[in-house]
Amino acid sequence: MAVRQGGTLLLSGEPVIRSFAAVGSKMEQEGPLGSSFDLISQDSAFGQDSWEKAEAAMQKKALDLALQKASLSPGEVEVLFAGDLLNQCISSTYGLRDLNIPFLGVYGACSTMAESLTLAALFVEGGFASLAGAVTSSHFCSAERQFRFPLEYGSQRPPSAQWTATASGAVVVGWQGDGPRIRAVTPGRIRDLGITDVNNMGAAMAPAAADTIARFFQDTGAAPEDFDLVVTGDLAQVGSQLLLQLLQREGILLGGRHRDCGLLLYDRRRQQVDSGGSGCGCSASVLCASLLPQLQEGSLQNILFVATGALMSPTAVQQGESIPSIAHLLWLAAGTEGRK
Repeated sequence: MAVRQGGTLLLSGEPVIRSFAAVGSKMEQEGPLGSSFDLISQDSAFGQDSWEKAEAAMQKKALDLALQKASLSPGEVEVLFAGDLLNQCISSTYGLRDLNIPFLGVYGACSTMAESLTLAALFVEGGFASLAGAVTSSHFCSAERQFRFPLEYGSQRPPSAQWTATASGAVVVGWQGDGPRIRAVTPGRIRDLGITDVNNMGAAMAPAAADTIARFFQDTGAAPEDFDLVVTGDLAQVGSQLLLQLLQREGILLGGRHRDCGLLLYDRRRQQVDSGGSGCGCSASVLCASLLPQLQEGSLQNILFVATGALMSPTAVQQGESIPSIAHLLWLAAGTEGRK
């Protein structure tokens, strides 16, 4: 059973990541991780007649691939945690509705992969499920229509803006297997420093990432040098710089260990993504296409995966509200095959 240390839960059973899969589209293929995706669709509409349907189809494909890689059927998964950026999480509900798996929808904005994976791990750790799934997605076109302007509007983007990934990641968690292990989770606290600029998500989310990372180190007594990487989700260039400054004030120096999914997914020098990537699918696809394979093969031994989310509503922002943020942390370790 999990043991609480402050706000961190240490998972004595160390639930196993049985399988995982990442799906993307053309922009993701052109980035540094393009060859690592399980599936790349050259058609960003995924054969559908709307962007929302495209995202739903993409999310289902990611879960299908994760199940196939573990030789599992949907009926063997006892609970599924899923979410996306769209109102009422319609990509998840419409995409997964025919699988007949007990479903718990979650919303953490761009932190949804960490949130859903945390819940899947806790269900397995607590004995409430022997197999649990976590899946999330985002689509550039559906997100632009909901949060900013339809593509036809042709609005200009400032340098601090981020590019919403057209991508999905899916993970299956269980008790047995040789895959990467989930050793601990630190649920995030809502942080709001009064940022109102919807084109500066990195600045809004960095305080939440700093708070969660600092609490994890305080709770566990661990130090940055105990980990190969500390990977944040979607702070991109602006937020990453701010995060390091905030942690330095707390006496925490990540040094060269810090990476950000928003900077890993795309090449800012070649691709017009402004400050970097974002969206539920950004950290999810980087996790499933790059980080988990490295843990599986043993080239990474221990990492902190800290996905961040801006808990904004277009309506609230239009009414002058600031942007609350959240960051959830998971300690991921190499499986038995990968351990040296």
